[in-house]
Amino acid sequence: MQKLKKIGPWLSGAAAGIVNGLFGAGGGMVLLPLLTHTTDLKEHETFASCVCIVLPLSLVSAGVYLLRGGEFASSSVPYLIGGAIGGVLAGLFLKKLPTKWLHRILGIFILWGGYRLLTA
Repeated sequence: MQKLKKIGPWLSGAAAGIVNGLFGAGGGMVLLPLLTHTTDLKEHETFASCVCIVLPLSLVSAGVYLLRGGEFASSSVPYLIGGAIGGVLAGLFLKKLPTKWLHRILGIFILWGGYRLLTA
């Protein structure tokens, strides 16, 4: 168990990076359960840590995409503005929401995303 505590964060980060890089999203959904099982963080700290970890992962993925010839900057601006507003609001309410509801909300988004992928 002690060995898992040492390598768990590295493996969790690698798994989140792989998922984020392959699919352009989802790193946090992989990271949340992994951090829950491999660290001693409290649940609200785990949610907040996922947010802090996913930003650099997304920047790395975007950088690799750009270096490989991807063009997306102009089409992403409206989403960045909306995402920034949503991120601020969510950050303000994170500690006020019970962990049970955070899990439920995340579960709904995962199910909705899965449904959309299966029916696409």
